[in-house]
Amino acid sequence: MKSIASLFTFFIVVSTSVCAQTELINELDFKGLKKTKASFLRTILETKKGHPLDSTLIEKDLIRLKRLPSISNATYEVVQLPDNHLKVQFNLEENFTLIPVFNYWTTIRTVAYKIGISEYNLFGRNITMGGFYQNNGYNTFSLNFNAPYLFSNKFGLGLNYLNWKSEEPLHFGENTANYLYHNTSYELLGSYELNFKNTLKVGFSVFNEKYDHKTGDIESGVPSQLDVNKRLFKLIYTHENLNYFYFYISGFKSVFNGQFVSSEIKSQNNFIIAWNDFLYYKRVGDKGNWANRLRLGLSTNNDSPFAPFALDNNVNLRGVGNAVDRGTGSIVFNTEYRHTFLEKKSIVVQGNGFIDAGTWRNPGGSLSTFGDSENINVYTGIGVRIIHKKIFNAILRIDYGYGITKNANRGFVFGIGQYF
Repeated sequence: MKSIASLFTFFIVVSTSVCAQTELINELDFKGLKKTKASFLRTILETKKGHPLDSTLIEKDLIRLKRLPSISNATYEVVQLPDNHLKVQFNLEENFTLIPVFNYWTTIRTVAYKIGISEYNLFGRNITMGGFYQNNGYNTFSLNFNAPYLFSNKFGLGLNYLNWKSEEPLHFGENTANYLYHNTSYELLGSYELNFKNTLKVGFSVFNEKYDHKTGDIESGVPSQLDVNKRLFKLIYTHENLNYFYFYISGFKSVFNGQFVSSEIKSQNNFIIAWNDFLYYKRVGDKGNWANRLRLGLSTNNDSPFAPFALDNNVNLRGVGNAVDRGTGSIVFNTEYRHTFLEKKSIVVQGNGFIDAGTWRNPGGSLSTFGDSENINVYTGIGVRIIHKKIFNAILRIDYGYGITKNANRGFVFGIGQYF
């Protein structure tokens, strides 16, 4: 009995000593904020006032901060206050987040332009709201709202509206026909942050698709017009273990996107489409960044010219052209090395060399068509990036891609943001 009492006394003494040595955070402060609300940051960070000081947790919160659109960089310091109190101070550099959009390009029949504006830090809570107007011979406009922390530090909501029109080439064997494509959609998307690295999004949208034949020969049995209402259920799972230092990225990220689409008319079969992007980034010295993306995708294998996976300049292979071909499966690998040649206070100039390679499954074909030589495309090229370090996603991208496989194209590709 005496030994049990002694052991209990020892346990109390040790526990009291450990608790006495635990340093608690008495103040949590943010320096450098102009627009972002400190109350919002306190909500999403795991470092809390009154909790024990944990450097591992603080380092994780630094990564979380740098992922926000409003923050370009973040550091921290621990300040010793009187009476053995501690203050954790995050030193933040904010981005400019009211971003205009302007693009100009050529289409099948005319020149086209796109203008818009988006705010990525609405109300100082990293809410995105924006829209655009596009004219490519037809009027297109879109509105979007995304608040990943609308209800708590885990639950968010997105709303999107799109009214899209474009003239697109569809391929029928050796023949190509141009259709006017019109899509009107309404989407609701909910998000839940499972933990620091994993996020789940579930969504639902209703949309109307119209196809109207404009020019070119079409095969017998292929409709010249199509008007159908559809429903789409979406699931997106993201695993992110990336670390940012301004425009440099390191780490791994995986994004799975699965969709089920149902139609109100029997002639349009329900179908499933899914793809996964695997992304890997590595810092190379002080000025280099190696970036890689592998995309694997499959859909229901309908023998239709309206197959969902497109071979396109702006999506997968730089230099190939706009909507060159379509398929019901896709394997694409992109790799590039980015090197910083000039870095001033706010402006950065990068050069890059890249290889884009991919293959597609023919609509209605077997998986073996991935290996057909006519479906394999390889492009290589060089490009330049002009980056503003203090404006969110302010990266002007210009690439020139040159095909090295049979019957390949070549050309320039312009865009905003890194290609991947």
